[in-house]
Amino acid sequence: MKKRIGIIGNERSTYDKKDQHTYYFSYTPRDFVQGFIRAEGLPIILPVGVVEDTVDYIQLIDVLVLAGGQDIDPKYFHQQRHPRLGEVFEARDEFELALIKEAVKQGKSIVGVCRGMQVINVAFGGTLYQDVSLTPYTLKHVQSPISLEQPTHDVTIKQRSLLSQFLPSTYKVNSYHHQFVDKVANHFEVTATASDGAIEAIESKFFGNTIVGVQWHPEQSCHTNPLDQEFFNYIVQHL
Repeated sequence: MKKRIGIIGNERSTYDKKDQHTYYFSYTPRDFVQGFIRAEGLPIILPVGVVEDTVDYIQLIDVLVLAGGQDIDPKYFHQQRHPRLGEVFEARDEFELALIKEAVKQGKSIVGVCRGMQVINVAFGGTLYQDVSLTPYTLKHVQSPISLEQPTHDVTIKQRSLLSQFLPSTYKVNSYHHQFVDKVANHFEVTATASDGAIEAIESKFFGNTIVGVQWHPEQSCHTNPLDQEFFNYIVQHL
């Protein structure tokens, strides 16, 4: 049986001028789905749901993947909202935090990308910078208008980390985020950093499962960059 990869979904709406009706969608970026299909995994999209169903959702899957999206409500790391905080989606925050908790209970691996890494850090007691203006970092971490298919800055990968098993010690990544990990959660190790000191990856095996988060977007370039596809291959083959 193929490894079942549960990718947390997001929600959006669109207004149809023709019938004057608003339609709501649950979705995940297609690039995540395609990356795991190429890795011969079985991607399953988990829509934002109710906390009471997290036990059943986690039982359905082998690996939980947390994708990018909105900012995380700072109440979850005991801060007031800063004026530069972006859009939040509290139902998603609550659901993802419950999924993470349940995945640990059931011993399932957890992977976070961009926001996903940040919510992992928050779930285990870490904090975030709510905006780049509150950090000492100097690189351009929102690379627009440059396409996310194109890497724009280097990260240094820690030796003997999970990431070092398929990435070189210095690796160029794409970047599209205005929030950053600040205080790292207990029992997590920083395993990649940017040249300006920004935390680019965290890992832990303390809780009995494998947990890894990256700040960049391998899903946006895995169809053109074989090393970014290795991110998906590793998840399917080893987690």
